[in-house]
Amino acid sequence: MKRRTFLQAATATPIVLAVPRLAIAQQLPFEPKPGPWKSYEIVTRVEVLKPAGRTQAWIPLPSVNSDYQKVEGDTWTGNASSARVASDGTYGARMLHAEWAAGEASPVIEVTSRFQTRDRALDLSKSDPKLVLEQDARAFYTRATDLIPTDGIVHDTAREITRGKKTDMEKARAIYDWVVDNTFRDPKTRGCGVGDIKFMLETKNLSGKCADLNALYVGLARASGLPARDVYGLRVAKSQFGYRSLGAGTDNVTRAQHCRAEVFVNGHGWVPVDPADVRKVVLEEKPQPTALTDPVVPPVRKALFGAWEMNWLAYNDAHDIKLPGSRGPAVGFLMYPQGETSEGRRDCLDPDNFRYRITARAV
Repeated sequence: MKRRTFLQAATATPIVLAVPRLAIAQQLPFEPKPGPWKSYEIVTRVEVLKPAGRTQAWIPLPSVNSDYQKVEGDTWTGNASSARVASDGTYGARMLHAEWAAGEASPVIEVTSRFQTRDRALDLSKSDPKLVLEQDARAFYTRATDLIPTDGIVHDTAREITRGKKTDMEKARAIYDWVVDNTFRDPKTRGCGVGDIKFMLETKNLSGKCADLNALYVGLARASGLPARDVYGLRVAKSQFGYRSLGAGTDNVTRAQHCRAEVFVNGHGWVPVDPADVRKVVLEEKPQPTALTDPVVPPVRKALFGAWEMNWLAYNDAHDIKLPGSRGPAVGFLMYPQGETSEGRRDCLDPDNFRYRITARAV
């Protein structure tokens, strides 16, 4: 088969940032604030091992342009017979769709994406009456998804959590506090979790990782009539505040996927939240798991209702994604590269059959 080589990514000079290994809250408060833009580059290399018949891959691309992220473009190189930027068609989640003809023994593609980020933090004491969500968007971000229902036990739990709360902001904060207080991070969870919140509530097993705990926040918020969304992404740098559990430890970020959440409150816009990272600090920041009252936790708990440290790339906020050209089922979210052959979908967490490596650097 004739090999096709795609555009080679440009090189850039990395900037090495020195960050303390561990922050003590009193010495280095966790206080993300908007500041200068920082530029990053990630390189995702995908190899489909044991190809069979028609072989495909889908690599998530940065799709969020906002006041905290600017997408600068993507380039790629490899031996695919075709590769194109595609979208899920509903949420605007961008991905590179690569295909290899039957007979290609070693399918490989390497994608380079560049983007800029800056920390975000809202002043929740101030309100702007112009910040409202149109009715269509409100309906879209309060609807149920396959893994995030808004009726039954989800609705009943949300009603109990927000009982007596008068304003949307009070409800949003009550749900945040409830998730922080009642869930825990389970290190045995594969990847970032699944996000099946009905199962979590019915079994009373409120454990998992970010795709579980932050999905629980989104579902409870939507069931309370608050527009909310998961934002799926990847940590790309160490925390400037020294929290080793809240950053990427090396330039190899293959396993650094992380999703966050947002809730829309009239007068304030999209409010960033991340209860899952509070529980991550509890479990991982010290050599042994600690408690919510440990001094390293309260600054993070306070900040992560209304702020994000942007040592993190936002891919998309999509759910129930039908991958273009795939014969397989929809994926609940697109945060990992996906692969498929004529024998079916590959396990994106199985390196023996579907290999990928993601590296990140400041540029």
